[in-house]
Amino acid sequence: MKILGFDTSTKFLCLGLYDGAKIYEYNLELGRKNSSLLVVTIKRVLEALNWHIDDIDYFACGLGPGSFTGIRVGLATIKGLSWRKNKPVIGISTLDILAKNARIDDGLIIPIVDAKRNLIYCCNYKAKNGNIKRISPYMLLSEDELHKKIKKNAVILGDALNLYKENILKSGKGVAILDRDYWYPRAHNIIMLALERIKHRDFDTPFDIEPIYLYPKECQIKIAK
Repeated sequence: MKILGFDTSTKFLCLGLYDGAKIYEYNLELGRKNSSLLVVTIKRVLEALNWHIDDIDYFACGLGPGSFTGIRVGLATIKGLSWRKNKPVIGISTLDILAKNARIDDGLIIPIVDAKRNLIYCCNYKAKNGNIKRISPYMLLSEDELHKKIKKNAVILGDALNLYKENILKSGKGVAILDRDYWYPRAHNIIMLALERIKHRDFDTPFDIEPIYLYPKECQIKIAK
C-alpha cells in the first residue's frame, strides 16, 4: 500500500509518502511559492524514490483552514490526481494535522493559526492515553474570544503565537507554549491520520472533498460571472 499526502495551507509544503512500512517526510519552507512548486516537488520526490504516480493507492490532503491560495492549489491538485487515477482521496483538517505535533499523553491541546485581520483559527483537542480527539468545532475567533476558550494547563502551538504569545502567557492559566519547531503541520502527521482513515474505510471522492473555509462567505473570494 502506498500513500501520497501533502498540506499547502501554510508557508510550508508538507509532503509525505508511505510504502507500507516506512514514512518518507519532506517539510519545505516555500512561502508563497507553494502554489508553483507543489507539482514539481511531487514529481521530483517520486523520481527520487523510483516511484510512479500510478503506484499510489491513496491520496491525502490538508483542507485548511489557512492560506486561501494554498488550500485551493492543494485541493485542485489532489482532485486531479485522484480523479485521473480513480483512487480514494482523504481530506484532513490542517488543525488536526497540527494538533498531532503536541505529543502528550493527557491534557488539552489548542492549535492556533494566524487567520489575518486580527483573527485566529483554532480548535480544542483532548489527549488521553496518547490518543487525540477533537472536542470542539473548527473556529475563527478574535483574541478575546480565544482567551475565553483557553483552559488551565492547556498546550498551545501554532503560528498565531507570533502575535498573541505574550498576552496568552499573561493570562495566568499556566499554559504550555510549544517551541517554534512545532508551529506548522508535519508530513508525518498527514500520513498517520490518513492511515487511521484508511483503517476505518473513511474516504472522500474528488467530487465531494471540500476545503475548510471559516471566514463568512462575504469575506471569501468570489468568482465573477
